[in-house]
Amino acid sequence: MATSRCFLLLPISLNLPNCNGNSSKRQRRVHNHASRITCSSTTNQSQSAKQELLNLMADQDRGLKTQKDPNKRSSIIKAIDDMAVLGSDMVTTGDSLSATWRLLWTTEKEQLFIIEKAYLFGTQTGDVLQVIDVEKKVLNNVITFPPDGVFFVRSNIEIASPQRVNFRFTSAVLRGKNWEVPLPPFGKGWFETVYLDDEIRVVKDIRGDYLVVERAPYQWTE
Repeated sequence: MATSRCFLLLPISLNLPNCNGNSSKRQRRVHNHASRITCSSTTNQSQSAKQELLNLMADQDRGLKTQKDPNKRSSIIKAIDDMAVLGSDMVTTGDSLSATWRLLWTTEKEQLFIIEKAYLFGTQTGDVLQVIDVEKKVLNNVITFPPDGVFFVRSNIEIASPQRVNFRFTSAVLRGKNWEVPLPPFGKGWFETVYLDDEIRVVKDIRGDYLVVERAPYQWTE
């Protein structure tokens, strides 16, 4: 896990006689053992909930199929809410947020429209990415059209809380192999990373949309 905290869920009160001065040592050993059990239990819960979410999304074509299946949508959102509960004490806006994140599933209609309709422009959608650099305070939303096309929106970001990031779009670019069309900046908002680990990130945003992404095996750059 990138960030997590383990709480002692097994309350143990020990009022032992001080035999040979070893009472406090025994208490510490029991406390440490219980803490390890709780940490292991929390980790197991997270892994189980994450696998459930991944299984639900696996055949949903990044969210395209979910648009026509309200029952599946409800199941996925419930799984996301379960992940948010497990991640409620995480700090998800630190250095571990910096990465190239690849889309697994979303409810964002604009992204899904582009993914679905790219064929109308004689192309297909490749990876859909969110590239974040916390130190530099920048975010790029990227949609690729292999082999050479890309549409990306640049943003400035500001850490607002342990899980919330504010953003403001600054510019957008539609780029082909030998051409580039700049587009005006538009919009601002925030998103909350409600769960984060070494593999995935789960997000809710200002519009009530959901996003699940994985760490891409490469770093995208302009």
